[in-house]
Amino acid sequence: MAWQGLGYNRRAKFLQAAAKAIVAEHAGRFPKQVSALEELPGVGPYTARAIAAFAYNDPEVFIETNIRTVFMYFCFNKSTMIYHSVVSDKEILPLVEEALRKTKLEPREFYAALMDYGAYLKRQGIKLNTQSKHYVKQSKFEGSARQLRGAILRELLKKPQTLSQLTKNLLRIAKEVSRELERLNKEGLTMKRGNSWLIA
Repeated sequence: MAWQGLGYNRRAKFLQAAAKAIVAEHAGRFPKQVSALEELPGVGPYTARAIAAFAYNDPEVFIETNIRTVFMYFCFNKSTMIYHSVVSDKEILPLVEEALRKTKLEPREFYAALMDYGAYLKRQGIKLNTQSKHYVKQSKFEGSARQLRGAILRELLKKPQTLSQLTKNLLRIAKEVSRELERLNKEGLTMKRGNSWLIA
């Protein structure tokens, strides 16, 4: 798969669906307005604003993990964290907006610098993710449904297979494989033809 290693496989489906929507609804031209971007499959508030800032240099306000780290480190330090056991993005967004305005940097330069600096802080051991209200601990990958889904798709890329063949090749329980096949099917990544499963 061309997108292997880039994240969840459904992102590729969203990318394809978004491309189709751009052709059908926007005459093949990528939309510029945030509201139109958010209507594209797989594009949420963060992605829409990041596209607007980086692609069109629009002064949209958004937060991602490295930006969050910078503002939590400088604006919610140890002394203020006494009053903030967790920090919400709602508290950070106005600070990002004010900083963007005051720096007078181009939006894409502003956000690129913030993201780079946030990554630098993390490399220095400054990890504030758990102090964010939006922090969600990622489940272990080894033995997870995510790992199984990727393995199923790799197997089906080789050739169509029955549930029995997949279970044998993946050394997993049939119930687990069947559950993930159905999920992949609902997402449009796999399909069933007779007794065999294949890439949709």
